[in-house]
Amino acid sequence: MHRETIDFIKKLYNTNEFIPLHEPRFLGNEKKYLNECIDSTFVSSVGKFVDRFESEVAAYTGAKFAIATVNGTAALHISLLMAGVESGDEVITQPLTFVATCNALSYIGAKPVFVDVDKNTLGLSPEKLEHFLVNNTEVKNGHCINKITKRKIKAVVPMHTFGLPIKMDELIDVCERFHLIIVEDAAESLGSYYKGKHTGTFGLLGTLSFNGNKTITTGGGGMVLTNDENLAKRAKHITTTAKMPHRWDFEHDMVAYNYRLPNLNAALGCAQMESLPNYIKSKRKLALEYKTFFQNKLQEFITEPSDAKSNYWLNGLIFPDLMERNKFLEETNDNGVMTRPIWKLMSNLSVYSLAQTGNLENAKWLEERVVNIPSSVRV
Repeated sequence: MHRETIDFIKKLYNTNEFIPLHEPRFLGNEKKYLNECIDSTFVSSVGKFVDRFESEVAAYTGAKFAIATVNGTAALHISLLMAGVESGDEVITQPLTFVATCNALSYIGAKPVFVDVDKNTLGLSPEKLEHFLVNNTEVKNGHCINKITKRKIKAVVPMHTFGLPIKMDELIDVCERFHLIIVEDAAESLGSYYKGKHTGTFGLLGTLSFNGNKTITTGGGGMVLTNDENLAKRAKHITTTAKMPHRWDFEHDMVAYNYRLPNLNAALGCAQMESLPNYIKSKRKLALEYKTFFQNKLQEFITEPSDAKSNYWLNGLIFPDLMERNKFLEETNDNGVMTRPIWKLMSNLSVYSLAQTGNLENAKWLEERVVNIPSSVRV
């Protein structure tokens, strides 16, 4: 049934071999910089490549400050702490996300509250958020209070799913009215823009991921983005074990984290940043070819929302129903083309099944229909 699609994808990647969903590309100075790093002996948490990588990511995204971390989950954990989220607070996020989004707030002892997504962005819906807040919360003494649980709702964490920017202007308007801090999970959206501004730079803080399956990779790695100098300094301090500057003494002034990105990983990242513009160009060209192919097909190709420019990290299809989705998954994977369904809703995982939710009709609809197809940069 899906032979034409399988043949098309194999033609796109010019191979009859197995085609992964998203694999890294090392086409530039990766080996050169890694060798430089090894020769310097500074392969761990201190070195020139860490500083350079932070500077280059800040410049690319337009953020004033960027703080490198060992992975994207650590970046989100620290960002939530910097936003003032405490144990017992609630954080609103979307149910259609990777589990790390929820895990990061759980590390603090905060509780997730799930609000529905929009079908066209696959990300947190400002309209659904407003509906939930109007009907379930009240603002007291500058704090948003959940009338059901009596807890403070401290922050909102939208996630730019597959690199598709959400409606940030509308989200900001809602959050300002209800005194909620925005921490963006932009893990998947390096190179994505909403109204000309890079994702991850709208909220008080934002985070990126450089996992092996992302648009660019450092093997593992993440980044905190912020325009607040004080928050940036605190984030750097708490991710480097809160060690006080001294030539030899070991003085630590708070309980902190060893979330430092090794110089070795940062060297890889610096080389990858040099290739990023071409990677984005390649991925957007691939998305256009997919869009053209899937016109008038059973599946609908997911395109970037209006007012947005997506990096098209992972390309996606929407099927008519669960049965058609499963047929496609089985046939493609049986024929050497890796495809994957979208994540199970966080509210359906046992660890988050007791969390409060709004009406999740869009997320449930998408959960049964969305499939990701091969999206690696072509060479």
